[in-house]
Amino acid sequence: MEKYDLIVIGSGAGMNVASAAYEKGMRVAVVENGPMGGTCLNRGCIPTKILTYVADVITEAKHLESLGVKLQVESIDYPWIMKRMREEVDNSSRQQGQSVDEAEGIDWYKGTGQFVGDYTMEINGRKIRSPTIVIAAGARPNIPRIKGLNELQYLVEDDALHLMEKPESMIIVGGGYIATEFGHFFSAVGVAVTIIGRNPYLVKNEDSDVSEVLREELSKRMNILVNHEVIEVKQDGQQKIVWARDRDTGEVKESRGEALLIATGRHSNADLFKPEKTGVKVDEQGWVIVDDYFRTSKKGIWAFGDAIGRYQFRHVANTESDIVWSNLSEVMSNSKDAELLTMDYHAVPRAVFSYPPIATVGMTLKEAKESGHQLLVGQGDYSTAAKGFAMGNPPSLVRVIVDAENKKILGASIVGPDAPVLIQEIANLMYTQDGSFYPMLQAMHIHPSLSEVVQRTFGRLAPLDHVHEHHHH
Repeated sequence: MEKYDLIVIGSGAGMNVASAAYEKGMRVAVVENGPMGGTCLNRGCIPTKILTYVADVITEAKHLESLGVKLQVESIDYPWIMKRMREEVDNSSRQQGQSVDEAEGIDWYKGTGQFVGDYTMEINGRKIRSPTIVIAAGARPNIPRIKGLNELQYLVEDDALHLMEKPESMIIVGGGYIATEFGHFFSAVGVAVTIIGRNPYLVKNEDSDVSEVLREELSKRMNILVNHEVIEVKQDGQQKIVWARDRDTGEVKESRGEALLIATGRHSNADLFKPEKTGVKVDEQGWVIVDDYFRTSKKGIWAFGDAIGRYQFRHVANTESDIVWSNLSEVMSNSKDAELLTMDYHAVPRAVFSYPPIATVGMTLKEAKESGHQLLVGQGDYSTAAKGFAMGNPPSLVRVIVDAENKKILGASIVGPDAPVLIQEIANLMYTQDGSFYPMLQAMHIHPSLSEVVQRTFGRLAPLDHVHEHHHH
């Protein structure tokens, strides 16, 4: 049995803690069954953004037609686009793996480890033990129960990122980030895409009107069914047939496609490593339960990131990893007055890199209405600034939400080109001492630039019942 000062399960944001411990001279074991770098590097944020950037440029080239410029995309070298992405991702992962393999004092156990007793794991027949363990094991695609699904070949996101030959057509089951980002890419490179989501709105975590802007735009390029439950799939020659039932009318629609991508959310990886055998509790969905300091139900065992099922974003996991390392160090130093840190989730920024992209920070309008705060809401779109007109007033929506009493920004949503860049201006203010929106109004903004849209929307703040609905089609 090998003994360590720290065991880390998962090599995504878990490596932040492993590296910090290693630099402190601790003996560290990393348990990782896939390539180094976790979901974000290998099958999440990085490879998908390399692809969606290409799709953005193709889509914007088509948008130029409405501004008097006709461009022809001469050819799309799909295998080259995929190869460029794979090389970037695989090289990064390989380099990470090599540096871990070469480092003295940090051991990489390649495999899915399982707890076999208190503070003890077994990986491929080898047992390791540590009084301090960090679970950062992430999540994996959730596969729904659909009649016939196990009898044919379907893709999950990792498979789609290894699809070196372009399919003629693709059906994507699921709404949300993964579905709309892959739909955007595959449609832009010439695949006939159908998205089937069971929720009434395409991106269910966003406000319905924000989601609708994206759905309307994507519908011009692909077939989108919302509020449809997939009931059966079947292979028919080269094609897959998907039957989906309208959840309101009961009517069944048939769709056909060469490739079938399942993008119906994520599922905790905890069941793979049997945390209950070391006394770590999970909830009904299998997410690891932690307190405000990221401690599990078992002393000395911590968890964060996708494994706890809160916010599944790498930037959140990175911030959580800093807090876990700080708290873990405090506890290990055995000082009487250990000061533990908590995570502040009031201003988590997030983006859907589809087209147009959606970016949100803090609360959505729906959440703000339920929060009991007195609200001031400002709403507009890109046409409120000269730069918006210059861009041909692309379909867009900007909404900002402020607490009427203390003038704190509660949240904001933007859908439109460059939304993920624009939202950061608001996120940064939400991290200031008083979180007020005043600096936004006081700060001089470059004219004419897109950032003026954000400033002008704050200039339109009014009590909730006075906000008039904008509908630009």
